[in-house]
Amino acid sequence: MSTENAIRDAIPENITPMVQSVKADGAVATIIADASGLGRSAAAELQKVLEDAVGAVDGIDEVRVALMADKRERTIIAVGSGKGGVGKSTLTANLAVALAKSGIKVGVVDADIYGPSQPTLLGAADQKIRAEDQTLIPTDGAHGVKLLSMGQLAEPGRALAWRGPMTGNALTQLMDADWGEVDVLLVDLPPGTGDVQITMLSKFKPAGAVIVSTPQDLALIDAARAIDLFKQAKVPVIGLVENMAGYLCPHCGEVSEPFGQGGAQTAAGAMGLPFLGRVPLAMEIRVASDAGEPPAAGDSIEGRAFAGIAAQLAQFIKANAA
Repeated sequence: MSTENAIRDAIPENITPMVQSVKADGAVATIIADASGLGRSAAAELQKVLEDAVGAVDGIDEVRVALMADKRERTIIAVGSGKGGVGKSTLTANLAVALAKSGIKVGVVDADIYGPSQPTLLGAADQKIRAEDQTLIPTDGAHGVKLLSMGQLAEPGRALAWRGPMTGNALTQLMDADWGEVDVLLVDLPPGTGDVQITMLSKFKPAGAVIVSTPQDLALIDAARAIDLFKQAKVPVIGLVENMAGYLCPHCGEVSEPFGQGGAQTAAGAMGLPFLGRVPLAMEIRVASDAGEPPAAGDSIEGRAFAGIAAQLAQFIKANAA
């Protein structure tokens, strides 16, 4: 048996399809393998397995492994609003969980540098971020969602007094992290149209944007500014979501509309944009969010509201990837 055949026989069967070439030059073996789609940790493990397996072949004293990989293309979806307090982060977390539930490999970038809430919403408040070769490694949030947030780097309760360029650099580190097999990144943007948004649009142009608003006119005025920013950058607005849309009293069963009714749907129609759906103002959403258990993981009325919006987002993602 030739040395090269012995090397091939030594490589584990589950790795064999990834091996592109094997060459033996005296006591030196050179292996070229396809590591496309693997994160840094998985690629390092692949290299070690090859080195150990081939190094055990008689006559081989040195193993050189070259890993080849195409840059993974990910679909980036921005979730934005013109103002704070409209439930944008809660929507992002639940959309991520609903997409993961449908089989999509999804990650969340918490780009709200000054007010990160995704670690709480995705049950990862106690998980600290680590880095390999100055590249951040996402943590595992609730229900299969990968997560990176400044809330996992800063001390709890500590204010980040950063100027604009620093927030842009922070976003770049989060986006350029080792996202591994993640196919879709949801970016939870801060309120407004500032430095983080400009960095996102210039360096990591999203495939589309979801805009969140409550029904009242004041929120819709600010949502229109966020929509205009994405339009200027030629980023498709996937649609509007109306959050806090109606409150069902648990005692009398009567529905009240503290923030008005249908404002976001009317605004979407006026601007020629899709209306993705409503999410109710519900105690169950608040309690579950505080506990790091997004309602989208279950089959409650609240969870189905998020699932319906996520289904439309999944259609956009599929069309965009086609």
